[in-house]
Amino acid sequence: MTTLYDVPPGKLVEKVAEELKKNKAIRMPKWAAEVKKGANKELPPQDDDWWWLRSASVLRQIYLHGPVGVSRLRTYYGSRVRRGAKPERFRAASGKIIRTVLSQLEQAGFVIKPEQGKNKNGRTGQKGRKGRKGRVISPKGQSFLDNTAHELKNAEQTANPKKNANPKKNAEQSREGRANQGGVKN
Repeated sequence: MTTLYDVPPGKLVEKVAEELKKNKAIRMPKWAAEVKKGANKELPPQDDDWWWLRSASVLRQIYLHGPVGVSRLRTYYGSRVRRGAKPERFRAASGKIIRTVLSQLEQAGFVIKPEQGKNKNGRTGQKGRKGRKGRVISPKGQSFLDNTAHELKNAEQTANPKKNANPKKNAEQSREGRANQGGVKN
């Protein structure tokens, strides 16, 4: 079974963004055309599809690290701010963008809020502790990402059939080639 761990993250995010653009629940609000992605940015994004790319990236982060809340995502997407002659410092990304993306992903059914007091496995935590807050990937969201990763993997294998045919054989051939060139000898 192919998962998102088996494909390059950049290609996966681009493919998921294309698929999310077709979904009517994920749409860029009117105010998003004029905003920056955070206090650390000088200009608004130049790419017209930035909303769907950010949505796809947030969905991937929730799959990998869920349950994830707005604060952790703000830290993930934040970066340094240039302050002239003064030292740089970290600034978190925009929370409004992340909150809106999370609510749209929730409306589309890709993420859900876990029950309060339970962790991501549905079990209660230690005595007196509540489970982690945030959003987790839903079964629909997990299958969506896994199917997209599977499509990417198949497209990559059809494009490069020799490269992916037999990894052990390819490794042996590369070792033999190095040995013939005066490199490593077996």
